[in-house]
Amino acid sequence: MPSNLPHDHGQAFEHAFDHMPAVEDFATVSDLFKQMGDPVRVRIFWLLCHCEECVINLSAMVGMSSPAVSHHLKQLKAGGLIVSRREGKEVYYRAADTAPVRLLHHMIEDLVAITCPNYGHPDAP
Repeated sequence: MPSNLPHDHGQAFEHAFDHMPAVEDFATVSDLFKQMGDPVRVRIFWLLCHCEECVINLSAMVGMSSPAVSHHLKQLKAGGLIVSRREGKEVYYRAADTAPVRLLHHMIEDLVAITCPNYGHPDAP
């Protein structure tokens, strides 16, 4: 922690500075936000928090080609946000059962509720 800041604004910064995460931790959080920086990927992630599905069905749900959905799934899986299982020739995807994934899902739900006033409204299209 720097002993003297260039400007003294009369704030006690020592406690916050002593408990600030490491630079690497902020990089990890930033990487997660980058992964979720695509609306289609957020939508696929949201769906997989609610169900387990194959690429073909996910493609139909989001109106995209299977290769495009597979690309998003690969990124979500690399980030540890989703997991897959094989059953015969079919591969099924779902959200990983971890505390960070559950928190991210709740954050998305809350942000949609806050920022999209018609979401969940009975008269919404």
